[in-house]
Amino acid sequence: MDIINYGIIGCGMMGQEHLRNIALLPGARVAAIFEPNEIMANAAKAIAPNARLCTSIADLLSDETLHCLLVASPNHMHVGQLAEVAAIRPLPMLMEKPLYTSEEQGAQLEALKARYPAPIWVAMEYRYMPPVATFLEQLQSATGGVTMFSIREHRFPFLPKVGDWNRFNRNTGGTLVEKCCHFFDLMRLALGSDPVRIMASAGQVVNHLDESYDGETPDIWDSGYVIAEFASGARAMLELCMYAEGARYQEELSAVGPGGKIEAFVPGPGRFWPTHLGVPPTAQVIVSPRQPKGPQAVDIPVDPTLLEAGDHNGSTFYQHSRFLDVVRGQGSPEVTLTDGAWAVRMGMAAQQSARSGEVITL
Repeated sequence: MDIINYGIIGCGMMGQEHLRNIALLPGARVAAIFEPNEIMANAAKAIAPNARLCTSIADLLSDETLHCLLVASPNHMHVGQLAEVAAIRPLPMLMEKPLYTSEEQGAQLEALKARYPAPIWVAMEYRYMPPVATFLEQLQSATGGVTMFSIREHRFPFLPKVGDWNRFNRNTGGTLVEKCCHFFDLMRLALGSDPVRIMASAGQVVNHLDESYDGETPDIWDSGYVIAEFASGARAMLELCMYAEGARYQEELSAVGPGGKIEAFVPGPGRFWPTHLGVPPTAQVIVSPRQPKGPQAVDIPVDPTLLEAGDHNGSTFYQHSRFLDVVRGQGSPEVTLTDGAWAVRMGMAAQQSARSGEVITL
């Protein structure tokens, strides 16, 4: 395969970020797009002018030149679209997170997983942000084995989406699934263990309370805390606030072990940084050994071209680079359906704990 041809299902805001990054990849192009919303389809066509706009998933899959698929549709549509692809023409797939939004869909996904013959990679972009990748690479040497891991995300509210689908839990799976599955994936990856108990306190405090869609007020949460205990004995915590976009950094990761501490500081999208403050901040990783004491800070700059191509610190480009290796038959998905399902399972347990006030055993 000299040139990998992508078929794209869903080209809203995230789908268009994928289009811009695929355009930067050598040996890859977007050949076909299915996006039912006319405005989004036209925006996608402007980014990938040589792609054919399709009228359905079946129409897209009829293109015999396709080598792989990207699914970036609204959350609640993922499993149904995966089932449709499986029935018509299963191709290697990069599936956006979260994999599913209900227990019923989770059961359907398990059945599909057993018989889908091509590789599926779950799009957990945060793993591939350069500062987070550096953090993960140095994790064990910096800490001597992680016992405590915390993630703080202070960011902007949910952005407007087509049909306002992301304003309601029934479509997203809930904030702790939709937004936070990335962080639960990082917890499992960093700790090398699966969770056994989850407790959470979360809710809707500030955002979207004055909005109405067809007479319905959004019920999507905007803040919370989640604590997870893992089989290894390690503990992890997430702090989320989606009305704190004035902060210098959007994500702050901290891992501690008997040997020391490591932190990563990740700025938010550069397009949201106030121009009067000058250049947006640069990501940073800090290692703080216990002996000899003394924090060691390193800036982790990201290629400006990649920063311009999306809102995820260059990670979308690096993720596609690895996915293309899999499409070419070189290796297997780094983020599996099992990984994606665990991230959703943790998010659902956190949602349940926050609603019930109980600790959820997994």
